[in-house]
Amino acid sequence: MSAMVQAGARDRASVDALAGVANDLAGEFRLQPLLERILRSAVDLLGCRSGSLCLVDQVSQTYRKEIDLDEGCQTGMVFSLEEGATGAVARSGKPVIFEQYAQVPNGHIRPAEDRYRRAVIGVPIMLRTDLIGAVIVFAATDTQRFDAADAQLLQRFATHAAIAIANSRLHQESSERAKAAAVAAERERAMLEVHDSIGRGLATIALRIADAHTIASHGGDPVPALALAQQAAQETMNEGRRAVWGLGPAGLGARPLDQSIGLELEWVQATSELVPTFRVFGEQQSLARNVETQVLRIVQESLTNVVQHARASMVRVGLVYGSEGIAVIVEDDGCGFDTEAGGRQGVGLAGLVARAAQVGGRVRIDSTPGWGTRIRADLPYRAVLHGNIEGPRLRVVVVHQVPAMRTGLVRLLDQSEPGVQVVAEVADFGPAVEAVRLLRPDVVLAGTRVHGATGAELVAGLRAASAATGVIGVIDAGTPEADLRDWAAAGVRGFVQADVDATTLGRVVVGVAQGDVLVFGGVLAQLGGMPAVDGDGLTGREHEVRQLLDQGLADKQIASRLGISVKTVEKHVSSILRKGGVHSRTELLARV
Repeated sequence: MSAMVQAGARDRASVDALAGVANDLAGEFRLQPLLERILRSAVDLLGCRSGSLCLVDQVSQTYRKEIDLDEGCQTGMVFSLEEGATGAVARSGKPVIFEQYAQVPNGHIRPAEDRYRRAVIGVPIMLRTDLIGAVIVFAATDTQRFDAADAQLLQRFATHAAIAIANSRLHQESSERAKAAAVAAERERAMLEVHDSIGRGLATIALRIADAHTIASHGGDPVPALALAQQAAQETMNEGRRAVWGLGPAGLGARPLDQSIGLELEWVQATSELVPTFRVFGEQQSLARNVETQVLRIVQESLTNVVQHARASMVRVGLVYGSEGIAVIVEDDGCGFDTEAGGRQGVGLAGLVARAAQVGGRVRIDSTPGWGTRIRADLPYRAVLHGNIEGPRLRVVVVHQVPAMRTGLVRLLDQSEPGVQVVAEVADFGPAVEAVRLLRPDVVLAGTRVHGATGAELVAGLRAASAATGVIGVIDAGTPEADLRDWAAAGVRGFVQADVDATTLGRVVVGVAQGDVLVFGGVLAQLGGMPAVDGDGLTGREHEVRQLLDQGLADKQIASRLGISVKTVEKHVSSILRKGGVHSRTELLARV
């Protein structure tokens, strides 16, 4: 009875210690304090005083002592996996127990030390199927021995160590991605600002020099025109400096937006034969400074394109103040261009899309050769960069041949996920790849019948343009089952039906952006459910999990049905996939 009481007391202490470690894991990303807390808790519960926690590098076949408690201050030292108790754990791949440290091959403790004659236990730290470390504990006395129950207890702490290591790595990767994204965003901002200010200035200089050449060829005095060209060059240099410094267009803060746009129209009149018109609709409202800057830059770039390329006889500019944001419209009756045949090449028009995206807006470009161009940018009054989540919004590109479907998908995302931002809408394969290469979105929503490519070619092209972008297939009516399997084999990260609801669509977009592989109920049924796995190789619980997977349930739903944790469900799913010889649910579906 006494032994049972002691075992019960140790179990309760183990639960308390693990609960404390779990609380630490929730908000602590510094690895050293967490690993030390885990090791100390394990050593105390085993009634010992010394131990070590090591991290394994499988590539170099070495391990590093991260934490060393009362064991000779070897913290930070690196050893071969052929040495010591950690090496024994690595070779075994499972817990090891030695009645004396003297039995450890190539050990580090000298025979003169007390621990040389004492028992030692070690367990692996596993991250999925990879060995990433080991926890080692030394007996406190010459008579203390370890058994399977001790190994099981120590393994629980090793599991928490694996979680701590994974969390720390993910946090570090997230921080590095955030820094890279900030650098890329600043580079994009500077590039667009320099392009807009210097590009327009160079156009003005070229026109003034052309005027001087014309005047001189007719015997006139070209000096006034050259003086204007010199003045334009100085203004261009000043605007270039402001662009690099991030100060925005000169004079914008000192005058209302409509007056600033009026000055741009004066520039059009001064540099071309156009007589532009400008209208303002709705009750004028204040805009955030960065939104106002982007509105003016979009107008500037659009007018520059009209002057330089459109060969138009008319251009109209409109500002529409709505209930939720402002619309900027620039129309001309010029030569137009084919938007699907390379019209978006270069920084110009593509920069309009990027500018609007920076503040949570969208741009639509409609143009037909011989019939002019219409550009509409819809921007919020206040930049929407942070929704209800920390960090920038998830960037999404929508690819579908049917305009109504593109509009519907955008609206569904707007309704369901404030943290999602649609940065481009395209119809065909070529523009889709170009948009992904330029904008580097987190997710692409693509119909399964996109013009110009098969499903496998589309997924391969999008992934080649941006390997980090997740692709979701929107199943169009009549798509053959074989095509869906080709999508899955090509690496699509998720499927949804064309009649998907807003909540499900938002959930799958966010899930894929976070690295999940998602296949929802109706889609799974259409693919015929999960493929058969050798039934004799599955446990009873794995059979239950697999049956619910066949129904298309997510891990949380399966956990609720079976009354187990989500982590346990994930473990069973991993086992099912492993026994099926595949690495993901998508691959599993592709092999049906």
